[in-house]
Amino acid sequence: MCDIWKSETNRPFSLALLRPLLHSIRELKVRWIVLSGGEPLLNPELPELCSLLKKEGARLSLLTTGLLLARRAEEIVRSFDDIIVSLDGPQPIHDRVRQVRGAFAVMQDGIAAIRRRRPSMRITARTTVQKANHANLRQTVAAAKALGLDRISFLAADLTSEAFNHTIPWSETRQAQVGLSVEEVEALADEIEAVVVEFRDEFQKGYIAETPEKLRRIVCHFRAHLGLEQPTSPRCNAPWVSAVIETDGLVRPCFFHKAIGTLQSASLTQILNSEQAGSFRAQLDIDSNPVCQRCVCSLNYRGVDVPSFTDLSQGSSE
Repeated sequence: MCDIWKSETNRPFSLALLRPLLHSIRELKVRWIVLSGGEPLLNPELPELCSLLKKEGARLSLLTTGLLLARRAEEIVRSFDDIIVSLDGPQPIHDRVRQVRGAFAVMQDGIAAIRRRRPSMRITARTTVQKANHANLRQTVAAAKALGLDRISFLAADLTSEAFNHTIPWSETRQAQVGLSVEEVEALADEIEAVVVEFRDEFQKGYIAETPEKLRRIVCHFRAHLGLEQPTSPRCNAPWVSAVIETDGLVRPCFFHKAIGTLQSASLTQILNSEQAGSFRAQLDIDSNPVCQRCVCSLNYRGVDVPSFTDLSQGSSE
């Protein structure tokens, strides 16, 4: 579902980009940093990057395919506070979606390698719901539990945005390969209701990150894509409490909205407090914005201390 790996430049996030960024990280009192990809574990400078970031006192999360966990286990347990692995379903479906023979078993071995070195390290799963797994969510929860994961979350596949290196929106053919038909949407609705009944305790314990209502929003997302209902924005305050920094230095208010600046010409603090960024936040209405209405990966951060952007008071309360 992510095309970052197809990038012709194949540019990793570098120490040269990070070092000037550290002052802003301190200045903005950044609390949580997630390293995503592509695959962060392929970055040759990752140990040095993590070492510098850990000194700033922020929580450091790794978002990974899980294929390199065993090989890099010692480094991971030293560098990160928690791990999020991409889980596409039970073993046959996961391997088919990953297009890697034995991918599930490799990830299982990697999780075990982490547990041997640091038993208490939090390892969770993130599952992107799409055509290949929409009828197997119960099996996916069972697979997460069998892997010994601490939690699982679900989100809908992004079919229409230019995020994640979708330099142009996917063609109708590609959307059909990942998206759901009318019949499949109804099968997904039935599967989610079955998850709600079968895993009632897991919802109460928080093992499944979403509430039943949030899971049902995934059905709404696919129905809206088919024109069966109007798209509805999720609750989100991402542009007021976070930022996405790409490997070329572009800074976005979230994964889906256009860049508001670049680290090649200004610091992160300057970008987030710029006239362009302030105007964007002041004018953004989450409920009516068409980009937000199609969002599959919202953030509604409720940390005790949020970054002090100059116009934070203008932000949404959602």
